[in-house]
Amino acid sequence: MQRFKSIGLLISLLLSISAFSQNKPTVMVMEIKSEIDPRSNRYVELAIEHAEEIEADYVIIEMDTYGGVVTDAKDIVENIMDFDKPIWVFINKDAASAGALISIACDSIYMAPGANIGAATVVFQDGSAAPDKYQSYMRSTMRSIAEENGRDPQIAEGMVDQTIEIDSVTKEGQVITFSTSEAIKHGFCEAKVSSIEEILERNGVEDYERVDYELGTSEKIMAFVLNPFISGVLIMVIVGGIWFELQTPGVGFPIAASLIALVLYFVPYYMNGLAENWEIIAFFVGLVLIALEVFVIPGFGIAGILGIAFTLGSLILVMLNNDAFDFTFVAMDEILIATIVATIGIFGGMALLFLVGVKFTDSKLFARVALTDTMSRSDGYTSSFHEESMIGKIGKAHTILRPSGKVMINDELYDAYTRGDYIEKDSEIIVTSEEGTSLKVKLNS
Repeated sequence: MQRFKSIGLLISLLLSISAFSQNKPTVMVMEIKSEIDPRSNRYVELAIEHAEEIEADYVIIEMDTYGGVVTDAKDIVENIMDFDKPIWVFINKDAASAGALISIACDSIYMAPGANIGAATVVFQDGSAAPDKYQSYMRSTMRSIAEENGRDPQIAEGMVDQTIEIDSVTKEGQVITFSTSEAIKHGFCEAKVSSIEEILERNGVEDYERVDYELGTSEKIMAFVLNPFISGVLIMVIVGGIWFELQTPGVGFPIAASLIALVLYFVPYYMNGLAENWEIIAFFVGLVLIALEVFVIPGFGIAGILGIAFTLGSLILVMLNNDAFDFTFVAMDEILIATIVATIGIFGGMALLFLVGVKFTDSKLFARVALTDTMSRSDGYTSSFHEESMIGKIGKAHTILRPSGKVMINDELYDAYTRGDYIEKDSEIIVTSEEGTSLKVKLNS
């Protein structure tokens, strides 16, 4: 009997230890140490979703940023304020501009020695102040967020507006920027700390489980793809794959490679909030217009020009953080880089196809995936229905060839096709080969 009691006590002890370990508070730590933009916006969104999944009791943001895009900062603020557990920010060095807005939205602010918070005036990429409509929006947002979290709204507004004068805080003509001690004095910092562990100790959080949030593999791949060089390579594969498939129809893998590159190009930009629906739609509209120009509409006119413009424009706009053609906060060098990447990608893909494509079609790899064997007359094969060889015969295009149609040779009509070239009606042609009842022709120039 004594043995059973001992076993029971042991089981109870193990259960108590298990329950105790399960009740350990969970602290999730995330970082904002880059420019506030669609990428950091998505990072925070995913981090807070992860905090909800693991049922984190506390979230700490380690911050060091000079700010960034106001609209993305506002999205981050909304995600922070919608989270129902405490979110504390540890300003390790700087929380300027949009960083100040995000910090004020947190439940508690802690700053390292020598850190700063403030200077939230909305500026362009060159440092000049944006028009008053942007400043007004930022002032209103800073004021309302500060008031919501029990901080002085006038001081928060003074971080944006240099015309605001507050006794013993700032003079007119100066935008408020607080050091650590000044932020503590005016209620914009709870305490000066040197580490996240010190924040937790001050709040009585002990024996906790710390989780440092990191992006998953798929998100890291997307971040890698957002590199302009990689984007340019993907554009080359998209264009080269489509063009190669048109030149050698039926092979299959070039168009498959093009579709994969298309997904890898658009999805990361879309998931990070850079690509809008209409920008992606514009790309496919451009492809349709180009296809109509090549296969339906004779000549090269407005449809082809518009198709190229839509396609190229879409690839450029997807890479830029514009708001429906509003490039106010888009740096000129970003526009230039996006334009160069898209242009080189498109024309580089076509050039690469011409340089490599011919050699590739003669390779052993191509022979494995494509039917390259020929059945020549010398081997006893024939598919010709003509009494005499038509190769080298000269005639005229009886209809438009795009790429198939009819040709007139010696007053007789024949079915004919080109390798993909467009040939106008009445153009002089020459037969290059015979395939069954059809003739393969090209312009006789």
